[in-house]
This record gives sequence, C-alpha cells and structure tokens, in this order.
Amino acid sequence: MITARDDLRRTFESLPAGAGAASWWGRAWVAALEGRSGDAARLGRGRTYAEDGHVDAVTVTPGRIVAYVRGSRARPYRTELALTVFTEEEWDELLEDTAAQPAALAALLEREVPQALADRLLPGAGDLVPQCSCPDVGRPPCKHAAALCYRAARLLDEDPFVLMLLRGRGERHLLDELARRNAAHAARERPAAEVDFPGVPARTAVHHTTRAPLPAPLDAPTVGAAPAYPDERGAPDPLALDQLASDAAARAHALLATGEDPIAGLTLWQDAVRLATAQPPTSGLTASTRALYRDLAAATGRSPGELARAVSAWRQGGSAGLLVLEEEWDPPAGPFDRARPALLAAGRGPFRPRRNRLSGRTSQLRLGRDGLWYAYESEPDEEDWWPCGPPSPDPLTALATHR
Repeated sequence: MITARDDLRRTFESLPAGAGAASWWGRAWVAALEGRSGDAARLGRGRTYAEDGHVDAVTVTPGRIVAYVRGSRARPYRTELALTVFTEEEWDELLEDTAAQPAALAALLEREVPQALADRLLPGAGDLVPQCSCPDVGRPPCKHAAALCYRAARLLDEDPFVLMLLRGRGERHLLDELARRNAAHAARERPAAEVDFPGVPARTAVHHTTRAPLPAPLDAPTVGAAPAYPDERGAPDPLALDQLASDAAARAHALLATGEDPIAGLTLWQDAVRLATAQPPTSGLTASTRALYRDLAAATGRSPGELARAVSAWRQGGSAGLLVLEEEWDPPAGPFDRARPALLAAGRGPFRPRRNRLSGRTSQLRLGRDGLWYAYESEPDEEDWWPCGPPSPDPLTALATHR
C-alpha cells in the first residue's frame, strides 16, 4: 500500500549510459536550465557526464531533485535542482482545468505532459535553481548540476508524474483527485432526466384509495393443429412457413391488444433481421436455420454472414443495436470524450477513438444515439467486430458485462 508520505518521495536508480531527452517536454526541461547558463562548454561536459552514467541514484521530493554526481575526484558531489512548489490555490486551478479537458486528462494518464497545461507545469528559463558541493564558483550551473538536469530529463521522458511531484503532489493523490473531479464534471453534463429521480411522498404512497377494476383480459387466441406441408420438390420450406404464420399471429394479437403494430416502420432489412432473431440462440445452425438465413439474406441483398452479425446486434439492443452496428456518427462533446480517460484510469485500455467508437486490441465500445454504450469483441489485432453483451449508459459497465 502506498502511503501519502511514500507518495511524496521517489528514488530512481542510475540509468545506463545513453542519449538525452527524447520527448518535447524533456527537452523543454533542459532548455529551462540552459537558459540561465552562458557557458556552453560547461553544459557540454554536463551532458557528457549524464550520457556516460556519472549520475548516481536520483531522489525526487516536492520542490527538489537530489543526486550524487561523480566528477574527476574520487568523492562524488552532492548536487540538487530546486523548483517552486505550487500553492493550494494553484493546484486547485490546475486540477480543475485538467479534469475539465478530456484530452489533457487522457494525455496525463498516458504519461505525457498535456500540451494545454505545459506552460504552467514546465519550468521556464531561470526557474530551476541549481546547487552543488563542488568548488566551482563560476556562474551556475556547474557541469555536475547540468549532468543532473540532463539525467532528470530522461526521467521525465518516461514518467511526467516526476514533474508533478516536483510541483508538490504525488501520483496516487493526483489520480484519486482527478478521478473525483472527472466524475463531478460527468455528473454535471448528464441530462437532468438521468440525475433527477422524482419521488412520491410517503403519505401518498400508503394512502388507501379505491381504483377502478381492471378490464377483463382478452381471450387467448385459439391454437389449432400444426399444419402439414407437402414434402415435394419446390414446395415452401415448412420452417419458414411455420415461422411466418407464428409471427403473423403474434402481430395480430398485439394489434388487438394495443391497437398498435409492433413492427410498423421497419425497413425490409430490419424486418428480416427481426425474423431471423426469432430463432433461439441455442438452436445452432441447423439445416433449417441455415436455409432461413440464406433466404432472408437473398431477399435483402445481403450475405448470410452479414445477417448473422446483424442478428447479434438485434439481440444486443433491438433496432437501436442494429443502428449502432451499421452507423458511424460524430457524437457531441461530453460523455464520449470522458469515456477514454475513465477507461484508462480503471486500467482498461488503451482505446483508439474514431467517431463514435473506441477500439482496443480485442474490445470495442460504440456510443449509440440513444446515449448507451454497446460492447463489441474481436480476435486480437483484427477488425472483425461482433456485438457482445447488453448496452449500458456507463462504458465500464458495458465492458464488464459483455459475454
């Protein structure tokens, strides 16, 4: 378990010899120290020290980086770099801005310095204050402080939370606070219908009232004997005829009971998918089922494989699920932008955004126009996505409940 005290002190073992910073924020860190030096030769020697592995283990605490740097003498020099720690007000403003910008939050969770916050996080020229126990009395930084600066830049390449610790906050504390603020922003963006739960006063709930009797139920339809079909070449398929007859009876019963046609407005393709979905998913691809899929696909100009995928989508969410399967669209800013950071914070990801879809190696989430997240799955690194599991307004729940 990481305690608050442990979270404010990190030690990094000496890195093997190698080149300097590779990231743009690592180079910006180096430029902050180089900006206060007028001695290019010192900087060059410091860079060589860092690349040759002369900097021992580095300890980072709020406002300070400390390490021992081995120079020409046998005893190493104690060297440090100081950076101003943010005030509580500055941290509050920074965290609120990060939580309010999904792109900035996602960049930080992917261990990158957010571009939108770089000017506030990274030191400027003269902000880094070097100190060293060496006898060099010239204008700072000395070559040992320069070596530590170049070494620290490589740490920032790998983990920008080192920079956040220098500014005063540990990684665990930051992530917990960002998760809380991100959830608060998401709640404020949620439509009122999702957060307001109108209640009923207790007095009204327990008050005895006399209600009108319910109408008598409709008489159940009479079911006769199953029809017999001639077993002749070219005769209609018995399964297809039986299914159409059953579907027509159910539709007629719904019209009598409600006065509404349950499939009114469906296109030819949607109705074909609905009919195919009527086959129980556990029945398997029997000869009759394959014949049904083949005939429905041919009637709609689709392939049996397309129909099978559409049936999975219909079972997932009805006509809305089929629409999610076949439509890509550009969702407005808000819940979609917050899904990716939430998934990363929960250890699920990374996911690549594309229009209304977030894709990983084997899992995909699609945001429907109904505001629900639909889970899809595929073999690793393949683009053969199949619907799986019920939809949910929460992306994490949709992933967790997929089959």
